[in-house]
Amino acid sequence: MGVTVAARQSLAGQGPAGAAAGQFAPGIATRARVQAQPGEKGTVTFRDVTKTYLSSAGPVPALDAISLEIAPGSIFGIIGRSGAGKSSLLRTVNRLERPTSGEVLVDGVDIATLDDAGLVGLRRRIGMIFQHFNLLSAKTVFENIALPLRVAGVPRTQVDARVRELLALVGLTEKAGTYPGRLSGGQKQRVGIARALATGPEILLCDEATSALDPETTQAILRLLRDINRQLGITVILITHEMSVIREIADRVLVLEQGRIAELGEVWQVFGSPRHDATRALLAPLQHGLPDDLQAALLAERPAGPHAQIVQLTYRGADGLEPDFPRIASALGGDIRLVHGGVDRIQGHAQGQLLLALKGAAVEPDGATLTQGPGAIAHDIKVLGYVADTDPLR
Repeated sequence: MGVTVAARQSLAGQGPAGAAAGQFAPGIATRARVQAQPGEKGTVTFRDVTKTYLSSAGPVPALDAISLEIAPGSIFGIIGRSGAGKSSLLRTVNRLERPTSGEVLVDGVDIATLDDAGLVGLRRRIGMIFQHFNLLSAKTVFENIALPLRVAGVPRTQVDARVRELLALVGLTEKAGTYPGRLSGGQKQRVGIARALATGPEILLCDEATSALDPETTQAILRLLRDINRQLGITVILITHEMSVIREIADRVLVLEQGRIAELGEVWQVFGSPRHDATRALLAPLQHGLPDDLQAALLAERPAGPHAQIVQLTYRGADGLEPDFPRIASALGGDIRLVHGGVDRIQGHAQGQLLLALKGAAVEPDGATLTQGPGAIAHDIKVLGYVADTDPLR
């Protein structure tokens, strides 16, 4: 379920309840303007951030010289294998972790300089949702969402109005009086999202927010987060070990490996042309590999009898190049059939691989000619081998 018009107007301060909310959540009335005025609310900057933990075995490095900026109103993904430093980096944003050295700036302010009152104010401007929901089992959905507002001393009438807005936002109006034990995993995470939004944050931190959910529910939660980001202008920073989540929702991505920046850039660029071994390893589950039956039938040398070449076409998302089957057939000649593969669209860029069975061609495809200039039909062309009989591929 997406963000409803009524909920969006109220949360943006355009309705009566939104006006009340603005009294205890300064800045919520201007949330819809964040994307129109970049560089202000919701900017996060890391300057040479290093984090080292102390253990009985000695110092344990977690982050090493991390420097980057997260734009306001964007969705920024942080991915890496276990122990890469994802959680350590995320938790420096709301100062749950203090860097050993370096600076973390939120809206241009070094958060290490904040006193206790300033830190409380910072954390009310930064919402956080968790992998395992962290709901209070003895409190209803309504009470869980209301908790940060009551801790902040918000008057009860304003709390009630705000919670009703948030319940509508996440599609749980009818579950207000239900206890967490009677909710599905997706519903629990919607409660967690609503609670994280209670104080009108400008930044939303997501700590493996979909890892405990099934694929269908994951897609629903990602759609909700994307709608919240687009409609309310909140900066979303999420960590995950799933490249599919990054592909689905993020604008930019940071790949961490052993506490260092392995890659950083637009999602389509990192996915299309991964430079680091860690990135390639994380992307491997999304690749369209050679099917087992085709691998078993593949020959390294061209057979004497009837056969077909198995040709792999790769698309990386650059230059607007995408599969054009009439041009492919014209360029390669012979009898062409699609055997396996797939192409995704990431931020408007076509990426993926196609495996073609090319029968009747007299010569090998000329990769240099067909991957460059106006005659290009793919970013990379590779002959994987041959099959002596194409009937099993039909």
